[in-house]
Amino acid sequence: MFNAARDNAGHHPESLAMNHDRHRHAGTRRHFVARLFGAAAAVALAGPLLAAEAVAPANAVVHWNAVAEQAFAPIEGTNPMAQSRTLAIAHAAMHDALNAIAPRHAPYAPGLAAAPQASADAAVAAAARDVLVAQLPAERVAFVEQAYARALAAQRDGVGKSTGIALGQAAARATLARRQHDGAASAAQPAYQPRSGIGEYQYTPPFDFAAAPGWGRVTPFVIALGEHAVGAPLAIESAAYASDFAQLKAIGRKVGSTRSAEQTLIAKFWYEDSPLGWNRIAHAAVRQRGLDAWDAARAFALVHLAMADGFIAGFDAKYHHRFWRPETAIRAAADDGNAHTQPEANWQPLLPTPPVPDHPSTHTVLGWAAAEVLAALFGDAQRFETTSLTLPGTTRRYASFSAAARENGLSRIYAGIHFAHAVEAGERQGRSVGRAVVARALAPLH
Repeated sequence: MFNAARDNAGHHPESLAMNHDRHRHAGTRRHFVARLFGAAAAVALAGPLLAAEAVAPANAVVHWNAVAEQAFAPIEGTNPMAQSRTLAIAHAAMHDALNAIAPRHAPYAPGLAAAPQASADAAVAAAARDVLVAQLPAERVAFVEQAYARALAAQRDGVGKSTGIALGQAAARATLARRQHDGAASAAQPAYQPRSGIGEYQYTPPFDFAAAPGWGRVTPFVIALGEHAVGAPLAIESAAYASDFAQLKAIGRKVGSTRSAEQTLIAKFWYEDSPLGWNRIAHAAVRQRGLDAWDAARAFALVHLAMADGFIAGFDAKYHHRFWRPETAIRAAADDGNAHTQPEANWQPLLPTPPVPDHPSTHTVLGWAAAEVLAALFGDAQRFETTSLTLPGTTRRYASFSAAARENGLSRIYAGIHFAHAVEAGERQGRSVGRAVVARALAPLH
């Protein structure tokens, strides 16, 4: 699930995906991520509340939101933390470029000179292009450049276009500069060293590394990190832990599970990277409501700022608690000191366990952070449908953003990769992060 992304100087910090000896282990990782996330194309999301002809045409922001998602989707292997950071920077830059043309909201990176004569479409295209080219892996840059060339060719040459390009470039520079020293480039350092002992996180097959142990030290975009801490995992000797253990062992196992067919589908459907899945949901919400470029830019930026900060807060907690994953816990239960947990030496989860500690579930954090933003903007009780890169051809329908977030969290239990307590902690943290981002970022000026 992890692939090196460019740092904000345009380089490829291998440390984002690998802790050591990348050549020795690269084959295993490439095979794993290609098998799970190989050449799937981004799938459009349509909402049943509005007829197709009633959905507003895509403005420049909506278009570049789709370009950004598609730029990530075909990559062999992914790094969802880097995704979240890049998408937040790109959408903040687009928002700020438009804000310099006609101010509506507080900017993310203040100081851009007013440019009321600039073309909004050119400004958005240049802002998105410059951020994506600086951040994406080299193999995806040509895709973005082609989209940029088409966008500019569709516009009439003149002062508005040239001023818009310059404005978008300035917005990208300002946003990238604000994130230049945020710590993302060194997030894998120092390399994680597992500690012996009951409850300690250990590597899970097929991985022999822990991803981005320093991501929790990345500077948040909006939140104050200390305000969103989560409590400790359950005490291993407790009855509550034994209950979580028994539930997970039965429902999350690869063979002989108590899972229903529907629960298996849910596990696979929500297995894709959170930033892409929830971006697709936000994209549909924006299109359904026919938001203009300014309001669309704010909506996308808030969603992605919340998800980026959700990863930072979640990883801060993960590597603080260093709690073992279910696969490790079940195999080592004979020595865990709890008489009510029964070991199983060859137990396997339904889906491979991502290479990070258990508590909290950051997949759950991001789902609830995004859902809180969308509910604040549009109301929670919104019917919609969505698709998934990890279960192509399947469409699922929801009556609210919170219903989708709740199912997203449960999917990690069904997949056998998170204890229920980690999912519950992820919900609390995600909701807290989402609310804080809405309260503090890009506030309306009037």
